[in-house]
This record gives sequence, C-alpha cells and structure tokens, in this order.
Amino acid sequence: MFQKGERAVKTRPADRFPRVLLGYDPMAVDACIEELTAERQVLLDEIESLKTRLKTSGDEAAALRKEVALLNDTSQSPHAMAHRMGKLLRHVVDEVTEMCAEAKAEMEALVAAIESDAEDARRKHDELLAEAEAQRSATEAECAEAKKELEAELARMRAETQSAIEDAWQKAQQERDQLLADAKREADDCREQARRVVDEANLHQIKILEQLMVVYRGLEAVPAMLESAHQEGHEPSSDGVVVPFEQKSSAG
Repeated sequence: MFQKGERAVKTRPADRFPRVLLGYDPMAVDACIEELTAERQVLLDEIESLKTRLKTSGDEAAALRKEVALLNDTSQSPHAMAHRMGKLLRHVVDEVTEMCAEAKAEMEALVAAIESDAEDARRKHDELLAEAEAQRSATEAECAEAKKELEAELARMRAETQSAIEDAWQKAQQERDQLLADAKREADDCREQARRVVDEANLHQIKILEQLMVVYRGLEAVPAMLESAHQEGHEPSSDGVVVPFEQKSSAG
C-alpha cells in the first residue's frame, strides 16, 4: 500500500515520433529519452526518500519502545516488568516488521517499474535506431539507383547531343559545299556571259570600225572632188551658161 506523499508508477503511453527522411525526428527521440531519464531519476529519488523514511520510522519505533516501557512500568516486580516488556517488544517488532515489509514491497515495485520503464526506453531507442538505419539504407539504395539512372540518362543525352552535333556539322558541310559549288557555277556562268558580251562588243566594235574605215576611205577623195567641182563651177559651159555644181553633180 502507498502511504501519503508517495505516488503510483504509471506506464507512459507509447509516443509517436514524427517521421523524417531517414526515420524518426532525432530531436523528438532525444526529448523522449530525456523525459524518461528524468522520470527514472524522480523514481530513484523517491526510493532514497523511502529508505530515509524507513530509517526514520525505525528510529521512531525505538523511541516509542522506550516511552512505552517507561509509561507501562507500573509494577516493580521483575516478572511483571519482563512480561510487559516482552509484550511491548513483540508489538513493536510486529509493527516494524509490517512497516519494513510494506516499505520493501513498495521499493521493489518502484525498482521494478523503473527497470521496466528503462527497459522499454532502451527497447524503443533500439527500435528507433534500427528503423532509422533501415530507412537510411533504403534511402541510400534509392539514391544509388536514382544516381545510376541519372548517369545513364545523361550518357544517353550526351550521345544523342553528340550525334545531333555531328549530323548538323555534316549537313552544314554539305550545304557549304553545295553553296560553294552553286556560287562557283554562277561565277563561271557570269564569266562566260561576260566573255560573250565582251566578244559581242568586240565584234560590234570591229564592224563599226570597218564601216568607219570604208567611210573614211570614201572620204579621202572628197577634197579633190570638191576642188575639182569648184574649178568646174567657175568655167562657162559650151552654151555660155554657168551650170551650178549641184546640177553638174546630178548630171555627172
């Protein structure tokens, strides 16, 4: 039975810790462990208090035995005194034995409760650590798998990018070669067309020069013909009529 000033040991309900990436929240676990440790210390302090009270009760019982012996000492005969003292001692011993038994039972209950709470706390702590370790291992495996997949995806993307670059480069080379070929062909066509234009211009110039040469050759006799015409214009005709140069030329 619990006396006044004592408290019963109650089993704490199982705490539910918030879960995080690698298991339970370490701060919540540490707080729970600190709370259990504090309760254990309180129970240990109560045990020490009970031990002190037990010792005090023993001292009080001894003092009571002395007082009872003094109060009940009404007969001076040795036999009566021995009988009263024996009865009183048996009564005191019975009370002390009962108190000691109760205190021992209570102390054993407290110790058992403390040990049970401590064992539960250790087991819960071990479970939390095991779960956190399992969660960490699972997370590491997931991270490794994700890293492997990411590296494979990056390798594939690099290969595709390199292939696209090579294709684009090859296409650009082909387009450049085609543009160069087209430009060369157009340049050749332009040069050929220019050569033809130049040749045609040269031929046209030659024809013009030839025509001018013919005209020039025809003009070489013009001065002499003009002089002759002037001379003939001043000579009288056979009929005594002066014939104009134009008419003479027409007649001639």
